[in-house]
Amino acid sequence: MAQRILVVEDDAALGEGLRLTLEPYDCTLAATLAAGRACLQRQRFDLVVLDLNLPDGSGLDLLPCARQAGGPPVLILTANDMELDEVRGLELGADDYVTKPFSLAVLRARVKALLRRRAAPGEAYRQGPFAFDFARLEFLCAGQAVELSRTEQRLLRLLVQNRGHVLTRAQLLDAVWDGGEFVDENALSVAMRRLRAKLPGLPVRTVYGVGYVWELQEAAP
Repeated sequence: MAQRILVVEDDAALGEGLRLTLEPYDCTLAATLAAGRACLQRQRFDLVVLDLNLPDGSGLDLLPCARQAGGPPVLILTANDMELDEVRGLELGADDYVTKPFSLAVLRARVKALLRRRAAPGEAYRQGPFAFDFARLEFLCAGQAVELSRTEQRLLRLLVQNRGHVLTRAQLLDAVWDGGEFVDENALSVAMRRLRAKLPGLPVRTVYGVGYVWELQEAAP
């Protein structure tokens, strides 16, 4: 199945050019902030290409929706005089940016790099005594196989995919329990406690009053 890309761009000609450039990816075009938000709420995407200058608001306003737990990487499109928006976009969670006018070949290369980066932790990941293969559902701690429930697997995968970034309790509840609207908030605490018990030394730090973060292993000097 082709990876899905949402392109939020109000210039119809540029949007169509991006769609053609990004073939054979499955591209969905949205011309407004509202249309982009509706697309993100309706289906999952592997990447979002986001213009910041939209007719009904700034593309920056779409970042919280796009960057929910387990959400797709975001590549923002900016004009030459929008350096402050570039900085703010990255601070709000965008993964990369391209400045207009840009080469379509360069944009395609950036897209491919972001998609590769997203796919890597989703399949296999190693850090310290831990080795996880999410495709085969194999989880090792110090070489010993560990059985995880489906909920624990989903929670672990989200933490690994977003390593180095704090995930709020609301984000985790929404992603792990498919909306989280009717789930007791304590369910997350219980799942995290069980995950830590099964994987001693798990590098997940509690950010009190906020959520959890998978801490990256420091490189040896």
